[in-house]
Amino acid sequence: MMRLAVIACFLNEEAYLPIFLESLAAQRRKPDQLLLVDDGSSDDSLALAQEFAASNPYARVLSRPRRPPQRDRLATAAELEAFCWAVEQMGTAGDVVAKLDADLRLTPDTLAELERRLQADPQLGMAGAFQSIIVGGQPVRERCPENHVRGSTKFYRRGCFEQVFPLPFRLGWDTSDEVSARMHGWRTQSFSMPGGDPIHLRPTATRDGALLGRRRDGRAAYAYGAGLLWTAAGAADRMRDSPLVLGGLNFLLGWVAAALRSEPRADARQRAFLAGEHRERLRGAISARMRR
Repeated sequence: MMRLAVIACFLNEEAYLPIFLESLAAQRRKPDQLLLVDDGSSDDSLALAQEFAASNPYARVLSRPRRPPQRDRLATAAELEAFCWAVEQMGTAGDVVAKLDADLRLTPDTLAELERRLQADPQLGMAGAFQSIIVGGQPVRERCPENHVRGSTKFYRRGCFEQVFPLPFRLGWDTSDEVSARMHGWRTQSFSMPGGDPIHLRPTATRDGALLGRRRDGRAAYAYGAGLLWTAAGAADRMRDSPLVLGGLNFLLGWVAAALRSEPRADARQRAFLAGEHRERLRGAISARMRR
């Protein structure tokens, strides 16, 4: 068995935190160490976390000071900053360092399955779970390429983590980390979980409004090194998602705005590596269409 250290950072999540903590308590494989990190909440989130830790000996609560109000907190990678701070408090314990969002409802085998995947493949450096949202009372899987590991469920093998981190605190970090991992020879992959996907209680990119979220995603694509043509193709694909058409247009607008402002970006080596991956995926998609 691997030693599993889990970090969950949260800010004003009293609506979702009880569901997340209940799903953690129901895991068939409990974390060896769990840090619940309150990142300056002004609601009852901290008290909820403390109550959970009081009855679960593997859990510990850490609290960070409140931050000044920000129009778009996610654009500053504050979540990454809190996670890295928590890793420093944790020390070197753990064969696997995992990051979980506190707006998830995990299926009972999520931790056990991801540990099993990492044990089975020594080259698997990062693993995560596909996730669904509830639409019309039914789970609908969120968009996620197989080699992408969502920021909400990131399980890093310790050796991979030490090669990838530290990362710049900027948008796109949760793709830059996996690109860096693959550059170091690791595999990155998301998996289906036994019993169904974990449920993302707050759909991705909707915390501050869907259109702002799509523009933020476009800025993130620029930051981690996606090219304009790849981003335009992604924007066209996203036009089928809600909000229809406008979501895709705002994704592209975010990339263009970031380029015009010369926002910080991945270095030339990472951009070239990612462009090569994108060309391979495009060739694969074309070949698949031709075989139909």
